[in-house]
Amino acid sequence: MRSSRHFSTYDIVIVGVMAALCFVTTAFLKIGPIPTPAGPTMLKVGNIVCLLSGLLFGGIRGGLSAGIGSALYDLTDPVFAASAPFTLLFFFLMSFVCGLIAHWNGRKGTDTKWNIIGAVSGAGTYLVLHIGKSLITLLLAGSGFSAAIAACGIQLITSGFNAVFAVVVSVLLAPVFRAALLRAGFGQKLFPSRN
Repeated sequence: MRSSRHFSTYDIVIVGVMAALCFVTTAFLKIGPIPTPAGPTMLKVGNIVCLLSGLLFGGIRGGLSAGIGSALYDLTDPVFAASAPFTLLFFFLMSFVCGLIAHWNGRKGTDTKWNIIGAVSGAGTYLVLHIGKSLITLLLAGSGFSAAIAACGIQLITSGFNAVFAVVVSVLLAPVFRAALLRAGFGQKLFPSRN
């Protein structure tokens, strides 16, 4: 008997396609890198695709898509290459949290209220991890706490803007993309009841 947790060919394809979309949107639809005292940052459309992956395909598939696609981008850009392991984890968690909430208890990402809660929670998770990492890095480098907080200000502004923009657009796009996938005949293959 096959386990209901089986990772199918469809799962692998979805992770690959969405990871590629995360990579492409991050690489080509961005403003940056923007140098800050806490390290480089950027304004990007890739965060929308990361949240959209979780809203459409749940926590695991969305998380893998977001983490892999974002980390692959970092590995191709010398400015961000050293942070690729953190990127893999942080973006995985962003989309995982979003997808877990949006798909919890059989919702399958179809309830707008829970999609908003999921997207806000996922974006908030990433924001806390990203700013927290920058703050810890500055503190370990010998910066005082107040100076480290001030240095993270620009990153907080750009990351906060990214988060709000990604939440609004991903929640608006999710039903459009879901309807298109259902019309294309993917239905149960892409939107099973598991998280």
